[in-house]
Amino acid sequence: MDPYLLGLRLAGRRVLVVGGGGVASRRVPALLDAGADVLLVSPKVAASLEGLAAAGRIRWAARGYQAGDGDGAWLVCACTDDPAVNAAVAAAAEAQRTWYVRADDATESAAWTPASGRAGDVQVGVLSGDPRRTAAIRDAIVSGLQSGRLSARHGRGHRGGVAIIGGGPGDPGLITVRGRELLAEADVVLTDRLAPRSLLDELRDDVEIIDAGKIPYGRAMAQEHINAALVSHAQAGRFVARLKGGDPFVFGRGAEEVLACLRADIPVTVVPGVTSAVAVPASAWIPVTHRGVAQEFHVVSVHVAPGDERSTVNWELLGGSSGTLVLLMAVERLGAVADELLRYGRSPDTPVSVIADGTLPTQRTINSTLEQVESRVAAEGVRPPAIVVVGDVVNVAVEITELMRDVTA
Repeated sequence: MDPYLLGLRLAGRRVLVVGGGGVASRRVPALLDAGADVLLVSPKVAASLEGLAAAGRIRWAARGYQAGDGDGAWLVCACTDDPAVNAAVAAAAEAQRTWYVRADDATESAAWTPASGRAGDVQVGVLSGDPRRTAAIRDAIVSGLQSGRLSARHGRGHRGGVAIIGGGPGDPGLITVRGRELLAEADVVLTDRLAPRSLLDELRDDVEIIDAGKIPYGRAMAQEHINAALVSHAQAGRFVARLKGGDPFVFGRGAEEVLACLRADIPVTVVPGVTSAVAVPASAWIPVTHRGVAQEFHVVSVHVAPGDERSTVNWELLGGSSGTLVLLMAVERLGAVADELLRYGRSPDTPVSVIADGTLPTQRTINSTLEQVESRVAAEGVRPPAIVVVGDVVNVAVEITELMRDVTA
């Protein structure tokens, strides 16, 4: 007989979980997400479950199963590695007409746990006679919903408002799952120049794309016009996605756009992105912190040069620091930055790495020193976008790449 599929609303309802190993470690977090009141019974439990108990999120009885443990439970999960214990748990649940799941024997289980996943506000559950096939189907559906390859218009409560989405450092695979889900639902997308624009090709044909990119020293859509477009499209009942590079709150003017929406009474959400300040160095094997080398790092926008009256950067502090410096928008002003750091105490031999087109197939890395980096970058013809890393952590990346050559040789 086919099972009758049903979604259980467990908020505030007691669920008994017997066993503290790998199966329970997977089941308990999902039960907590559903709001269940979880009682865990097991002499020993995995570290993650012990952490949940210590935080007060579950109740843990550190002993073996006893008759009566399932009294008052709405659902019972028998997850031990002892079939006899699982059978006893199931028999007690059956006697009091409580639904139960036996992790060790599906044929003796009153209920089955589907392979489940989530894509935005959609939950997916799949059952079949083959667990591997079930999981593969679940993954295909969730992936399709997240990417927009599978989509359907909202029938009830069409989403409105604005989503400010951090698209990550450039590689389209580095956008967050949530960001990709909301992008797939958009009616209008305002995209930046450094956003992962190849994702736009996956959108429905009727999605309106507005190029809001800013080209250095060239054409740019004024911020006030971007704000106005977000508001006007949202007021017309459309769901608007603002796709930005990196993280929208790291030199991305994301907060300005949030404020503009809220002042117009437009609902807005922010999806954090993987910031290029950390991701691009990592893509070049540079850790911005490393034990015994750097225990601090500073992220600096160099959209104006040192000495410019608009600059608020304390270059004296950075020059006297031994921490890692991650410089954004610095290529055109690299010489002035190097002079300022040297002036305030950085050694001329301080390692510097310049990573252009970070995380993209065209990525290239140039290593130099603080004294020579300006001439080296000019000779190599490096153009924005590029991330500059100053500090001894650059040497860690050099060691990593040398070892990788030996491993792959």
